[in-house]
Amino acid sequence: MIITPKLLIDVGCSSTRAAMYSLHIAEGCQAYEVNTPARLAMALAQIGHESGSFRYVTEIWGPTPVQRRYEGRKDLGNTQPGDGSKYRGHGLIQITGRANHRATTQRMRAKFGDAVPDFEQNPLELTALRWAALSAFCYWDWKKLNRFADAGDFEGCTLAINGGLNGFPDRKARWEKAKLALQLPV
Repeated sequence: MIITPKLLIDVGCSSTRAAMYSLHIAEGCQAYEVNTPARLAMALAQIGHESGSFRYVTEIWGPTPVQRRYEGRKDLGNTQPGDGSKYRGHGLIQITGRANHRATTQRMRAKFGDAVPDFEQNPLELTALRWAALSAFCYWDWKKLNRFADAGDFEGCTLAINGGLNGFPDRKARWEKAKLALQLPV
């Protein structure tokens, strides 16, 4: 499949962001088998929501009550003082927690080699265009989200990414736009 800036614009991305990300998103789709219109539509909808239409590659920090709870969360690997903020969501799908930054480094190095930065040591490297995009598709593969796309299970996919249905109406609206842009039944 060809990922064009126009496709990204059609699903809610600005023309500037679409031009910046289209090649990296295409690379991620190829590397992680997001290779059918159904998979691409679901991925673009979810990633589009998580990143605020491809605008945010760092979680906006309040900190909110939920974000305050990142600190000291062993399930996220946040074991050092300050880890909560340091390992807030990064990349287009918002990789969160020291352990997930480490795992993303390992998984992406297995796919792309040693050119991949150490995201645990340098979490802001996940904000660079290529790594922000590729980490989203690495996460997609890691969590086996193609299975939800193949089954048309948008709610299941949202739960797998978010742990709840946060932003579900926006995610769903983006999915409908993506299906329309990819000429899938709506």
